[in-house]
Amino acid sequence: MSEPSITLIRMPELVAMTGLQRTTIYKRLKEDPTFPRPVPLSDSGARGAAVAWVLAEVQSWLKARIAARGRAAA
Repeated sequence: MSEPSITLIRMPELVAMTGLQRTTIYKRLKEDPTFPRPVPLSDSGARGAAVAWVLAEVQSWLKARIAARGRAAA
């Protein structure tokens, strides 16, 4: 199995893991500084250029959201 800190996932996997839709993910990228940042997969700065997310960062963000749920209920 790959090491999560160097495993990159693409948008379909990110959508599946987070339960968020693409538009919500892009909104989070603009508004939520805690949301994992994408890694550019090419030198292109063009809109729509290939990006991916670091699996370990996505997992950490999800764990923080789960932990926050417990704090909010207390």
